[in-house]
Amino acid sequence: MSRLPEWVKSQFRVCSSKFDDKDFSGLKPRNYKLHATKSLLRNHKLSTVCEEARCPNKIFCFSKPAAAFMILGDICTRNCAFCSVKSGMPSEVDIDEPAKIADAALKMGLKYVVITSVTRDDLPDGGASMFAATVKAVKNKLPGAKAEILTPDFRGDIDALRVVVESAPDVFNHNIETVKRLYEKIRPQADYRRSLNVLYNAGKIKPGMRTKSGLMLGFGETMDEVVELFKDLRSAGCNYLTIGQYLRPTKKNLPVVEYIKPDVFEDLKEMAVELGFEYVAAGPLVRSSMNAEEMCTGGDKSV
Repeated sequence: MSRLPEWVKSQFRVCSSKFDDKDFSGLKPRNYKLHATKSLLRNHKLSTVCEEARCPNKIFCFSKPAAAFMILGDICTRNCAFCSVKSGMPSEVDIDEPAKIADAALKMGLKYVVITSVTRDDLPDGGASMFAATVKAVKNKLPGAKAEILTPDFRGDIDALRVVVESAPDVFNHNIETVKRLYEKIRPQADYRRSLNVLYNAGKIKPGMRTKSGLMLGFGETMDEVVELFKDLRSAGCNYLTIGQYLRPTKKNLPVVEYIKPDVFEDLKEMAVELGFEYVAAGPLVRSSMNAEEMCTGGDKSV
């Protein structure tokens, strides 16, 4: 299944056209903000998951501006079947990266900073200390800003998880990605129960901290399996949920089995809210970090 259905194409068009031009008289705001964001990231030698994972919302987010900073390099030690991030032997950790991200976030005028990473199974703590250092650097540089972290599973190491959580992020995010039956195919180096435990343990380490997860549809899952996943996430204490359509980023990645219609996303959103999620974002182009600030700071229970 290769041809995009019209409802996905129309979403692409909306994402590339919704921009605020009130502060840029005489200039096209999309071009101004987009290129300013990209230039700032390059000057600071920073990576974003927006670019590395070929997110379809990149133009929209960079033009707000907003970005999900990706720490620990741009090479992942895992090779998930849905992901376009490069896999292999990562480079050395840049110990100045937390300060660079804090500086970039200040220059972008961010009030909400999303920090994620590649998976670094080669590091003793999985990169937990760098997550903690980045959260602290951001909060020191931008005292009024909130920080959301989107972490790997740290191979289930609860001590590494504790280091991250005790750095006081405002939202802890770990994406479940897909239903239990498909884990071996989609995420062969991960484990469904381990991912649920990451969310559960994060909430136990810091009671009251909001936890978040996301999944993609279109891998061949059944709706019953998706609802079961919702229930498992709620049992793990997950508060926020994002649901999007899997879009094949490169030919080496798994093909799309099914394009889910918008009304199905609406139905799933309603089910998730009924199960107790505080906020649910669902739709073909919904991604884990898109509109993360709005999800954290309030508004309707669903978008």
